[in-house]
Amino acid sequence: MRRWQSAATAGAKMRQAGTIELFKYWDELRQGRAAPERANLDPAAMRNVLADTFMLEVDPARTYPFCLTGTRLNALFDAEIKGRAFLSLWNGIQNDEVAAMLRTVTDGTCPVIAGVTAAPPGYDKVEFELLLLPLRHHGKTHARVLGRIAPAKQPSWLGLIPVEALEFQSMRVLDTHDARSVPFSSRSNQLTPSNSTAFPSFIQRKHLRIYIGND
Repeated sequence: MRRWQSAATAGAKMRQAGTIELFKYWDELRQGRAAPERANLDPAAMRNVLADTFMLEVDPARTYPFCLTGTRLNALFDAEIKGRAFLSLWNGIQNDEVAAMLRTVTDGTCPVIAGVTAAPPGYDKVEFELLLLPLRHHGKTHARVLGRIAPAKQPSWLGLIPVEALEFQSMRVLDTHDARSVPFSSRSNQLTPSNSTAFPSFIQRKHLRIYIGND
């Protein structure tokens, strides 16, 4: 428990434009409620961040399998991870911490921002920003979790060498003040490719991924 409290009090913050956009869109959809309905999500309104976005099912075993995954999230693990348990992506000794973070989202109906690191073996750790947002599904709570994860800077190994596990660093519960304190409107859709996501776009050619630069 002490380790969890230490990580939680580290105080992650929303820093990436894509994270802010998704949080603001979610906050607008809920219209003062604890969480919006999953059916109200519009992929077109999320197009700037869709490739970095995922959705989890709150299953009875609380392993949180992916029911939707963005292409750039799959590129991080160099595999299709739809259907895989969210808890399986993490350093095993941190499972209790990650599970506690997810309970904060689902049981407390609280949005959470977290700091994460990851890298393939032999490479320096890269900082990632993780956003987790509660969703209702067919009127039920404890149903879905909307998320986004992206690195602070684009790593050279992305799409070439998969990471083996994510490592939890810190977390913070977000509130309405966080949505109002950042100078950004999700309705403006003014994100450019260079700041909408830390992952580049790519074209798949059989076993090769051709990345499109932002020059």
